Amino acid sequence: MAYRAAKFITTASSVVVIALVLVTAVEAANLYRYRDASGVVVVDWQIPPEHVAGGYEVLNEAGLVVEVVPKALSAEEAGVAESAAAARARAQREAERQQQHDESLLRRYSSTEDIEAARERSLSDLKIRVSMLKSNQRSLRQRVENAQARVAEAERSGLAIRPSDVATIDSLKQEMAVTDRAIAERQAQIEAVSRAYQADIDRFGELQGLVELRRSLERPQP
Repeated sequence: MAYRAAKFITTASSVVVIALVLVTAVEAANLYRYRDASGVVVVDWQIPPEHVAGGYEVLNEAGLVVEVVPKALSAEEAGVAESAAAARARAQREAERQQQHDESLLRRYSSTEDIEAARERSLSDLKIRVSMLKSNQRSLRQRVENAQARVAEAERSGLAIRPSDVATIDSLKQEMAVTDRAIAERQAQIEAVSRAYQADIDRFGELQGLVELRRSLERPQP
């Protein structure tokens, strides 16, 4: 009986030792690869705290990289990275906007002549508005001149100037200033619309060239 007990104890101790070895092996399954202060690549079971910020790689038991932890960025590097990310986001938005605009062009028009006709219709409406504003401006100017003539005649005749004539002149001049601004805005709008349509014409030509190039590449060569 004493022999059997000793054998049991010995066997139990071996199991504990084996279990501890297995646990240690599991815990130590991953290796870490990093660069030390001299820039030398080091592979070890752990990373010294002072090297963690420099970034490291986690390797499995086969030596394959299973995780990459990048180095911590400085404030300047973080600012540069943020600016680069913002620039990429702007470029992506612009690319999406251009794509949507291109698709709209191809849906709305079948030729550059269609775009030119649409431009003439839009410009014609704007030019009519400018013409009406200029006609109104001429009418206002004539009314001012008539009121000024009455005031001048009263001064030459030694008569009292009618307050209504003075008020009319001031009111008409204010209305003329408003009309001047409206004319300037419409003319600026005409120029903007002309530039926009010309850009569409140029872009449509580019798209047609790309479509034709794609078709030529898809044709079977003799």
